[in-house]
Amino acid sequence: MDIFGAVGNTPLFELKSFGDEKRGIHILAKGEFLNISGSVKDRAAKAMILDGIERGLLTKDKILIDSTSGNTGIAYAAIAAALGIRVKLYMPGNVTLERQRYMKALGADVILTDIMEGIDGAYSAVLREVGNDPDKYFFPDQYTNEANWKAHYNGTANEIITQTEGRITHFAAGTGTSGTFMGCTKRLKEYNPDIRCFNMTPDSPFHGIEGVKHCTCLTRNGFFDESISDGRIEVTTETAYGTARLLALREGLFTGISSGANVAAAQKLAETAPDGSVIVTILCDSGCRYMSGRLWGDTNA
Repeated sequence: MDIFGAVGNTPLFELKSFGDEKRGIHILAKGEFLNISGSVKDRAAKAMILDGIERGLLTKDKILIDSTSGNTGIAYAAIAAALGIRVKLYMPGNVTLERQRYMKALGADVILTDIMEGIDGAYSAVLREVGNDPDKYFFPDQYTNEANWKAHYNGTANEIITQTEGRITHFAAGTGTSGTFMGCTKRLKEYNPDIRCFNMTPDSPFHGIEGVKHCTCLTRNGFFDESISDGRIEVTTETAYGTARLLALREGLFTGISSGANVAAAQKLAETAPDGSVIVTILCDSGCRYMSGRLWGDTNA
């Protein structure tokens, strides 16, 4: 097996302590933290890199460049290392040290940008650099690259359908680039138009749920289309942290902040969902990427 073969086909866990046994409501979570570099972003990175190679845009004399809040950058760096491709990544300076060190260990050139400008500042820096020397780089642009959402349309969603034996009734996931949500939602609704899909969003533009954007901050020139969503579920940072800790304590699943937020959204859905519902969400990455932050250092949040 090569590195590409270790992406996808992740397990679907039943979160027994989060469902409602009396009403027959099941909450299931896709273990995307078990992909080769440890996150759901492995799928999109694999798809965008393969697409670039197939179209002749990515060759070994090019440098793969993009902006990232962490997980996509790690996925790029891991896959590119196996292929002998150089990588340059721009990211906000407040990204956890674990993520920065992980990317550097994989050989990536990491450039930190102004914390106050967030991921948009990192994205703008990439656009400037590519604009100055376009022939030097392969810029997949995860926010607009159709291969991003198609990785989930062709992969993640079909796995969910198979693993639930078609019994899925609801889907909930956060939106950063929106690739996971858009790809899964399009395929799930194609399979069964009655499946209800909800995008999880932080309750404020100023939040601590890494990798997820508030609804007002989603990239407007990307592929996010709120019209296919059946609704928006807002989750507070505190709830996301608390739920991530409960996943570790009750289920033995050591995941990150966005995973906690996704499960919290699934729990909110369960409150009003019909009896017998099967709700699926995403466990995006590992809790190991947040050890230097307050997720595991502050148990009172």
